[in-house]
Amino acid sequence: MTQKKKAQVTKKGLHPRNPHRQRYDFDALIASCPSLSPFVTTNKFGDLSVDFTDPQAVKMLNKALLSYFYQVQHWDIPAGYLCPPIPGRADYLHYIADLLADSNKGVIPKGKRIAGLDVGVGANCAYPIVGHRVYGWRFVGADIDPLSIKSAKFIVESNPTLSGGIKCRLQKNPDHIFTGMINADDVFDFTMCNPPFHASLAEATAGSERKVRNLAANAQKKGTDSFQKSGKGKKPVLNFGGQKAELWCPGGEAAFIKRMIKQSVDHQAQCFWFTTLVSKKENLAEIYRSLKKAGASDVRTIDMAQGQKITRVVAWTFLNAEQQQAWREQRWAQ
Repeated sequence: MTQKKKAQVTKKGLHPRNPHRQRYDFDALIASCPSLSPFVTTNKFGDLSVDFTDPQAVKMLNKALLSYFYQVQHWDIPAGYLCPPIPGRADYLHYIADLLADSNKGVIPKGKRIAGLDVGVGANCAYPIVGHRVYGWRFVGADIDPLSIKSAKFIVESNPTLSGGIKCRLQKNPDHIFTGMINADDVFDFTMCNPPFHASLAEATAGSERKVRNLAANAQKKGTDSFQKSGKGKKPVLNFGGQKAELWCPGGEAAFIKRMIKQSVDHQAQCFWFTTLVSKKENLAEIYRSLKKAGASDVRTIDMAQGQKITRVVAWTFLNAEQQQAWREQRWAQ
């Protein structure tokens, strides 16, 4: 198989509009971001790749993807902070676009009139970057960590392509999600959130150990020697990084989402669709009960897949049919 044909292989599960469905074109990525070059190696099958157990390699790959696909030239994060895979972040946004289109007679609302709130924007600012560059949406990124907000603001201010499209707000009360972040005069077409997955540091560490083992095993199948060596006797490292608020919270994912649902009631007229990722399928029943109790008028569950990993988006609205029609006419009409 030639290198050209290999580049045309489609990754399983990603959204049809996701530009990361094809195998990474490392030549093009390195041309856009030369600092990626030292982290790219060739395995025994002749494929170019990076060591996904190496946090620096993952960060440089993300930097290159943001540069090549989204024209963001200046991007960095503080050491130890979450460095999420860009393809998965893009997927969530494309499914939100579909959700909005489904409420807008099949047309995706685009442009600066459309506003989204990213709960837990993180130091990487990935969701607002991709959403603004692909659909032209405006974003507010909220986070409880001051350094995350400082980093996200610096990224926005350093890239003219993001000018006027993203604002960052520090949430000073860790018990609040929407409270204090949705102001009286704010109107959002959607909210989005990748909630803390784990319930404790110990649980997060165990998850890291599993990830390192899985990555090493996968690398061994692909014949990448550096991966094989890194997987043996290596102390587990969160290859995508992450601080406490990014990875775990008391009660884990279910408790966080239940708190989000409760607070969304107070802002039900200010947002069309509230959404969140749900990683653990066993949490869905409890989430649905909370939404029913909160009085949501419509609840949607959107399945997402990246290779073998399955997750889903749960979306809810409090707007009735008449209110949704008024929203479309006031904000989404061309």
